[in-house]
Amino acid sequence: MFDVLKGIMIPLLGTSLGAACVLFMKKGLNSFVQRALAGFAAGVMVAASVWSLLIPAIESSESMGKLSFIPAVIGFLLGIAFLLLLDNLVPHLHVNSAEAEGPKSGIKRTTKMVFAVALHNFPEGMAVGAVYAGVLAGNTEVSIAGALILSLGIAIQNFPEGAIISMPLKAEGVGKGKAFLYGVLSGIVEPLGAIVTIVFADTMLVALPYMLAFAAGAMIYVVVEELIPEASEGKHSNLGTIAFAVGFSIMMVLDVALG
Repeated sequence: MFDVLKGIMIPLLGTSLGAACVLFMKKGLNSFVQRALAGFAAGVMVAASVWSLLIPAIESSESMGKLSFIPAVIGFLLGIAFLLLLDNLVPHLHVNSAEAEGPKSGIKRTTKMVFAVALHNFPEGMAVGAVYAGVLAGNTEVSIAGALILSLGIAIQNFPEGAIISMPLKAEGVGKGKAFLYGVLSGIVEPLGAIVTIVFADTMLVALPYMLAFAAGAMIYVVVEELIPEASEGKHSNLGTIAFAVGFSIMMVLDVALG
């Protein structure tokens, strides 16, 4: 159980280390770097969704024969729907965006920016929780090594995300210490999402394939809705695509070779 607790905290560590960049970097991240980081994060999340979540979900349902895809499809679509719902219910503001999304509210601009990253991080926490739930349930399609690789992969792409939230907050006039704290707070939803997923899956083991695919759907929603547009904005460039390929390849290698 201690290994599970350590595993679900690793992504938060990545976010916190990235947020700490605000403490020693004088200038914010330029648009070139932000596009590259968004593309890299998208690549990591897509690879993790396929190898760590959707494939295990299908393999866990192999007793259904040719219909083993059903839990994966249902869970995937529910994950998309869940993030779509949150996107419309939670007021948030993406970095470099002029207008907030979600319902109108009097919440401060900086808080809305933190909410935007929290919405991004929540499905990542669910993904980690779903995989560790499989480990705890003794699912042979999910290994402790594979779960650890997923946690590390998400932590790697969380590092630049932590910087992407803390540095713009500093540019908005927020103090370094407070900007760092906001960056960390945006990542706290990851272990919370992991714990909720583990508890839910533990009470309904039959739902594990659905939970794995649900987490994959939620992550893919973030990639398509947020990361790919961020990687492509501004002057036309192939930078985001190249960064995506690098992130995807790294996560694929980690998951297949070490998982």
